[in-house]
Parts: sequence; C-alpha cells; structure tokens
Amino acid sequence: MDTVSALFTMGGYAGYVWPSYALAVVVMAGLLVASIRSAHRHERDLDALQRLRPGRKRGRDQIPVSEAPHP
Repeated sequence: MDTVSALFTMGGYAGYVWPSYALAVVVMAGLLVASIRSAHRHERDLDALQRLRPGRKRGRDQIPVSEAPHP
C-alpha cells in the first residue's frame, strides 16, 4: 500500500506531474478527434469529386503510366 501512495505523491512532485499527464492526454485526444474529422471531411470531398467524373475509376492502379503523377 505504501508503494501505491508513493506512486501518487511522486516524492512531492505530484502537483506538477499529474497535471502534465492530464494535459498530454487531453491534447492527444484532441488530435485524434481532429484527425478523424479531417479524414471524414476529405473522404466526403473525394466522393463529391468522383461523382463529378463518373467515367474515372478509383485507385492508383487504374491510372495509365503516362498519366500517373510523379513523386
């Protein structure tokens, strides 16, 4: 039980360490939510663009070599 208490007090630095961990978790969660929203928005934009050009196929392997973008 003493070990658990020592873990939470962190030698007197708990007031600095635990808020830092909490802030890091909040920032990481925010980045995750922003990334997921951005991915969904880009997928919707891509679908809208593909509906404008119904004759084109989806996927890089469908593009002829002469039209493929260069890295």
